[in-house]
Amino acid sequence: MTTPQEGKRPMTDLLDRVQLNTPERKLVKEGLISDYLRSIMADNADNSEGQTAQYIAALRDADPEPFATALCTLDGRIYSSAYGGSFTDANVAADQVEFTIQSISKPFVYALALEEHGIEELMKVVGMEPSGEAFNELSLEGDTNRPVNPMINAGAITVNQLINGSESSVEDRVAKIHDFMNELAGRELTLDKQTASSELESSDRNLALAHMLRSYHIIQDSAEDAVNSYVQQCSIKVNVRDLAVMGSTLASGGVQPLTGKRVMKQSVARQVQSVMASAGMYNAAGRWMARVGIPAKSGVAGGVLGTLPGQLGLSSFSPKLDEQGNSVRGVRVFQRLSKDMGLHLMAPEPRGRASVRSLTEVESTGESIVCLQGDIDFIGGERLYRTLMEHQLKHKKLVFDLTRVDGMNSVGRKMLTNGIELLREEGFSIRIEDPDGLLA
Repeated sequence: MTTPQEGKRPMTDLLDRVQLNTPERKLVKEGLISDYLRSIMADNADNSEGQTAQYIAALRDADPEPFATALCTLDGRIYSSAYGGSFTDANVAADQVEFTIQSISKPFVYALALEEHGIEELMKVVGMEPSGEAFNELSLEGDTNRPVNPMINAGAITVNQLINGSESSVEDRVAKIHDFMNELAGRELTLDKQTASSELESSDRNLALAHMLRSYHIIQDSAEDAVNSYVQQCSIKVNVRDLAVMGSTLASGGVQPLTGKRVMKQSVARQVQSVMASAGMYNAAGRWMARVGIPAKSGVAGGVLGTLPGQLGLSSFSPKLDEQGNSVRGVRVFQRLSKDMGLHLMAPEPRGRASVRSLTEVESTGESIVCLQGDIDFIGGERLYRTLMEHQLKHKKLVFDLTRVDGMNSVGRKMLTNGIELLREEGFSIRIEDPDGLLA
C-alpha cells in the first residue's frame, strides 16, 4: 500500500523501500515499478485543472476521474497502475477503462499510409513541419496547399484518404485501419459508434477543412465521406495498456512486443516518431520536447502516448484537458517520468537494452553469478530486477560481474546499488566485480 505521503517521494527514494522475500522465495517484488507509477499519480490525483472536451457531447459527458498510466518494454512486459480514490492494489481498474483513441490514431494511420504508399507519395500531399497552431486550424503550405503535417486534423484527414487507395469505400477504408489497430494492440479493439455519431454531429470545422482540401485537389472523396472515415478512425477504443504496447511497437522499430510480429518497417517507425517529436503535441510541441523530450501524441479523450526509441512505450489517461487539448494530468505524469528516469531523448546518458548476460549457479563454489552487460539505465535495471524476481537463487553467495558493462545512468546505478544493499540485508554475501569503478 502506498500512502499519499509516500507518493510524494521521488523514484530514488521509493527504490530504497523495496522489500525482498526470503531467499527460498522470489527475491524481488514486481510492485517496485507499479508502486512508483502509483506514487506519480498520487502526486497529481488532486489536480482538478482543465475540463473534458466540450465540443463533442460523448466526451463532454464522460467520467472525468479515471487516471491511469502504463509502461511497456520492448519484450512485452507491461507495468500499469491507476488511481481510484485509494492507493491499494485492489483499486487498479482505471488501467482497464476503455476510451476512444481520437488523435492518437494519427501517427498509426500515418504509418499505415507510409507502408502502403511510401514517403515520396505522402510528401506530395502532406508535409512534416510543425504548424505552431491548434490541431483544428487550416494549416496549409502557401505554395503547395498541402497540410503542414499529419498530426493536425487537416493532415490527418488527408492521410486517412490514402488508406486502401482513393477508390476505397468508407467501410473498407475504416475496416483496414481497424485491422491495423488490432495488430498494433495485439487484441481485438472495438469501434465506438455512439462516440462517432456524436462527433459527426459537431464536425462542422472538420467538414470545412475537408471541403477546402477537396477544393485544392488534396483529397478526392466528398467532404462528408472523408470526415466520416476520419471520425470512425478516431472512435476506436483502447485502454492505457493498449497505448503503451502500441508505443512500444514504434519504439522497437515496428515489432509488436506481445506477438513478436513486424507490423511496420523500421524506416516507417522512425519517420512516425520523428514527426511525433516535432508536431505530436500541437502548438505545445516545442515546449514538450524541451521539457519532456519524449516523442508523444495526445488525444482529446484524455490519452497520451509516448515512445522512447529503443527503450519503451509509455501512456497515460486522464480526461481533463488543457487549452492545447492535452490531458492536464497526463502531461504532468510524462514530465515526472522523464525527469525521474532520465528519459529525455536528448539526455547525454548511456542507453541500451542489454543488462543481464547470464545468471549461473556454480555448485563447486556455492555461488550464484549474475553477469551484466551493455548500458544500465531504467530498462537495464528493470531487466535485472525481473531476472532476480523470476529466478530461484540456490546459494547465499551472490556475485555481480560488471566487467562487460559499458556505462550506467543515475537511475540504473540507484536500482543496482539498492538491490545489492537489500540482498545483503537478507543475508546474502555479495561480491562485486567492478574493474571500471562504475558503482564508485
